[in-house]
Amino acid sequence: MNMFDSIINILGSNILLTAYVTGNNSFPQPLKPEEEKYYLKQLEKGDISAKGVLIERNLRLVAHIVKKYSFPGKDMDDLISIGTIGLIKAIDSFKLDRGTKLATYAAKCIENEILMLIRNNKKTKGEVYLQDPIGIDKEGNEISLMDVLGTDEDSVVDIVEYRIKLKKLYEKIDICLTKREKAVIEMRYGLVDGGIKTQREIAEILGISRSYVSRIEKRSLKKLCKEMQKP
Repeated sequence: MNMFDSIINILGSNILLTAYVTGNNSFPQPLKPEEEKYYLKQLEKGDISAKGVLIERNLRLVAHIVKKYSFPGKDMDDLISIGTIGLIKAIDSFKLDRGTKLATYAAKCIENEILMLIRNNKKTKGEVYLQDPIGIDKEGNEISLMDVLGTDEDSVVDIVEYRIKLKKLYEKIDICLTKREKAVIEMRYGLVDGGIKTQREIAEILGISRSYVSRIEKRSLKKLCKEMQKP
């Protein structure tokens, strides 16, 4: 897993989650125990598509936990983004021999990420970079967003494949989004320099309200969701 694939995973998960939350679609049902075990084993073998299935089938869990922590003054979309990162972190680090269910483990990871965001809320005036510390591991060492997303060395073939995916994503953004929509998505998901901005920060940069940024983001994600379904 590298940064390119991680960006696609986070953006793709947010596209799906937004589509479910804002549309009339119901969340996909959680995997059955035997299905979950199968996809976890496939992921251990390096099957990236298996990870996509595990993420999508656990989006209901992210939405449920985010709802618990949603309150006035805290942007719902920021919680969704950080909750999705927590889910991806859980799937990346989960081991079948843990003796616990993925959902139980993921719920803890998602909640930890959200609580960390809330605790650090007063420190979020600047940009949040992939290299910035966002927590502590079991040994007490600082971990960054880059650590969460994974920085293991990939083969040249994998890197080329991820770059192709990222290129395709940018092409879709250029095709279906307006100039302002593109700017919002690029800043929200760090697609230019890795610096992820909150809706409030984007609102200040563009000179518009935070609620308007939220509407632009949701509209843009729905457009991308529809466009990414095309062959």
